[in-house]
Amino acid sequence: MLEIKELLLKRGEFTLGRLSLNVPEHSYFVILGQTGSGKTMLLESIAGLQQIEGAISFDGREITQLPPEERGFGFVYQDFALFPNMRVRENILFASSLRAIEDIEELFEDVTAFLGIKDILQRSITHLSGGEKQRVAIARAICSRPKLLLLDEPLSAVDPTFRTSIMISLKQIVSRYGISIIHVTHNFREATFLADHIAIMMHGKIVQSGDAEEVLHRPMTLEVAKFLGFRNILPGSLLGKSPQRLFSVNPNAVLFSRTRQDREYCIESTIEEMVIQADLNKVIVTSSGHKLYAKVPKNMFEKLHLQTGETLYACMADKDIVWLPEAIDAGAGR
Repeated sequence: MLEIKELLLKRGEFTLGRLSLNVPEHSYFVILGQTGSGKTMLLESIAGLQQIEGAISFDGREITQLPPEERGFGFVYQDFALFPNMRVRENILFASSLRAIEDIEELFEDVTAFLGIKDILQRSITHLSGGEKQRVAIARAICSRPKLLLLDEPLSAVDPTFRTSIMISLKQIVSRYGISIIHVTHNFREATFLADHIAIMMHGKIVQSGDAEEVLHRPMTLEVAKFLGFRNILPGSLLGKSPQRLFSVNPNAVLFSRTRQDREYCIESTIEEMVIQADLNKVIVTSSGHKLYAKVPKNMFEKLHLQTGETLYACMADKDIVWLPEAIDAGAGR
């Protein structure tokens, strides 16, 4: 397990920390945040490329002062950092040219087959696509037999056509090779697909971390909810609760009815706008001056014969309500 305690790093006017984080053994850990939030600085600190305050331990051993080459971590950069003067095979086996690596030929054969790059081993790096370069960079990292694999925005330069196949390969690395992965990204799809655990970074701080499902669906603050794209952030007064409490509900979990349904919450609302789409129709209603967005399946939309200006009930189940602990602020109901 990787354990970070009170890490602090200042670079110019930007400060990273003080932050603490635990990365469980044999897990795929995603650090999710916008550009400029400090994700890469944190990854470089873990790798030993930055001088920090605080402490970093791995497998119970403090490594804060160890140089990068003694930490045994693999690092895949956003731009791949492959050696252009070497062919694919030489790039992948580079670490083994510097030190002895156990069963390197067997590992090489397995990794290149697993990543589907056996047919490009003699190619020049300059003649590879972005997806091929990414696979080579990952293969090179695995063939160094790292204890921990650090990935810096690994899919940002990859054609969207190949991202899903590379994500499938990345997800399998943890169990296949027994390597924990820390993957930094701003991409929600990557985080949702890959992560066992997630930490959300904002302004140089970890604002929430934990099990991926819990973090993505149960934000602890209004700021995190907005960052994750929660649309319906509304005052609790609409549900008969304190107006200082905020709640959110997924647009797909809102059901419309002209009578109160057997659900925990039904809000009398007026249809303000409807957007007709191929499979789901977006319906925007207002209640007590607040807008609520819903997505209605085509068949249900046609069955209800919804009309703009109509007053009806927007109903939702208690299990679909996410309560936020922060007091309401300006614009929270947008």
